[in-house]
Amino acid sequence: MDFSDLSRWINAHVEEMVDLQAVLTAAPAINPENGGPGEWEKAMLLEGYLRRHGFEPAEHYDAPDARVPQGSRPNFMVRLGGLSQRPRIWIMTHLDVVPAGEKRNDGGWAGWDSDPFALRRDGGRIIGRGVEDNQQAIVASVFAARAVLETGLKPAHDVALLFVSGEETGSAFGLQYVLREHPHLFSPDDVILVPDGGNDTGSMIEVAEKSVLWLSFHVRGRQSHGSMPHLGCNAFRAAALLVCALDQGLRQRFNAPDALYDPPGSTFEPTVHEKNVPNVNTIPGEDRFCFDCRILPQFSLDDVLDYVREQMRRVDAQVGTKTELAVLNRLDAPAPTRPDAPAVEMLRRAVREVYGVEGRAMGIGGSTVAAFFRQAGCPAVVWSRTEGTAHQANESCLISNMAGDAKVFAHLFLQPLP
Repeated sequence: MDFSDLSRWINAHVEEMVDLQAVLTAAPAINPENGGPGEWEKAMLLEGYLRRHGFEPAEHYDAPDARVPQGSRPNFMVRLGGLSQRPRIWIMTHLDVVPAGEKRNDGGWAGWDSDPFALRRDGGRIIGRGVEDNQQAIVASVFAARAVLETGLKPAHDVALLFVSGEETGSAFGLQYVLREHPHLFSPDDVILVPDGGNDTGSMIEVAEKSVLWLSFHVRGRQSHGSMPHLGCNAFRAAALLVCALDQGLRQRFNAPDALYDPPGSTFEPTVHEKNVPNVNTIPGEDRFCFDCRILPQFSLDDVLDYVREQMRRVDAQVGTKTELAVLNRLDAPAPTRPDAPAVEMLRRAVREVYGVEGRAMGIGGSTVAAFFRQAGCPAVVWSRTEGTAHQANESCLISNMAGDAKVFAHLFLQPLP
């Protein structure tokens, strides 16, 4: 038997994949931060399914959390024994989903054409909360492992499927907890795939992320009548000067491009601007605004913050205001996974075989849970073939993508490390 046997097996079980999606969709795994009960119902359904289909008992690494009825959040792993025990091939997916949104007065859900927690099929597409994020990958990884198990093939290396909680709210009760409390599970030599992002062709293999800074500015001046500006100190003017100075200065100072990323340079975007005064003829005494900064790892976030504070002092001195800076979010990008890392090369071969496209190592401006692996010294990659409907109303998954991704994972399982 070879990969063609696994591919045929997956083709013959596509309807079962849809059935498992329906079961998982009907168990909303919404985090307590978002008013939900957590992931236990979904975890138990999935664990029972795996047990019924011949997998060894799951290994649990649950995170204590008094906010949920069970007192903990589920993180568990199932394994397939391979010809070589180490290094391992990991596929990590997350159990939780984001809320569906607001319910309408008629009992429906705003923006949805059907109940988000009752799977709906529309030709070659399935629709429901979580079907793409992250159930497409959950089901694909399970059926890739089932294909190997039920055809009697032996993976080249031990395979581990890891299912975690809390990804949608920062992973404190999921991957971060597992990495902190059970670091022995992982090795820098392991091949670690996080199928929680990608593009519609399957060509993007994410190996790097930019650093993130979310900055909030509170400018304080002195309010006065619009006809008597000399009696006030216009906080809006200072804010406007500072926005323009940062918009131009940050892009000029931290402008070295890196073709690995899309877009290739650092980005510094003014976003929120809060309402200051309610009427036209009042000089605003306060003003608030925010910046979203995505910064190439070659630049120090401390250097960026030093430059920001330098511009704040300059504008305050010019206008007479006092400006406070709050860092709402800071993520210093970990070292990227090498574009020639084994995981990247293995994925390229699998994607070429299954989808007929050439995978390309890329960096992104957003942040993914793979960053926690990289911070721990484990080179992880992010990949899947996805339409990008996550978090939207009428979230959907192409059945062909789900089956194709299962074949990519199965192909990975058969490959020896290069």
